[in-house]
Amino acid sequence: MTQIEQSALPAGVGDPPTGDPPVIERMRELRSRWPHGDGVAVFNAAYLEVVERADPGLGRGGFDDREAAALLGLRCAERYMSAAETAAGGGQPPECWRPLLPYRRRPGVRPLQFALSGLQAHVGHDLVLAVVDTCRTLGCAPPDLEGEFERVSDLLALLEERIHEDLMPGPDLLQIADPLTHLVSSWSLERAREAAWSAVLVLWRLRGFPSLAEEFRQRTDAGAGLVGRLLLTPCR
Repeated sequence: MTQIEQSALPAGVGDPPTGDPPVIERMRELRSRWPHGDGVAVFNAAYLEVVERADPGLGRGGFDDREAAALLGLRCAERYMSAAETAAGGGQPPECWRPLLPYRRRPGVRPLQFALSGLQAHVGHDLVLAVVDTCRTLGCAPPDLEGEFERVSDLLALLEERIHEDLMPGPDLLQIADPLTHLVSSWSLERAREAAWSAVLVLWRLRGFPSLAEEFRQRTDAGAGLVGRLLLTPCR
């Protein structure tokens, strides 16, 4: 994309790194609000681990010539943090995050399912709106951020990998006939990313029609929530 002027970036993006990024601090704070095994806590723990191990610039800038990628990553993480903090405070988060709330302690739903449901909400809704937010901030169009979208998507792919490594039952515990095997294989992060990018392009084209844009946003939110709810189907 064309060079982004430093003045176009919000305060803190592109500044020299000092301490841990605010996003990481907020995730750590949320970690203490939920008991171990809580559905949202499972996703938060996996996300936090990946972000802590990622490029130190994530969440505060510091990508050198990749300020736009840093900003997009920050906007995406902020969407999740806002939903999580709203839920922790007893409020109503976006619809895509709501399936985790009533099912967060339900017997028969495994930790892997909680984490994938959270990842689905994050990709299917948060990432979509984060791209649009970033375009408005930087004064560019989605095609200008396609490379940055891929960078952030790669981080989410690392998150999916960590989720499977940490939460997928071992082969001695997971039989091919186990419903969890079918459930996990029926969801694809790659397909979710493709759908998210398509939603970005549609939402951007609708920016001149606020009522239609809001209706599409709501349907995107609801669709992400529906898939997330299916991922929480009890498997025991």
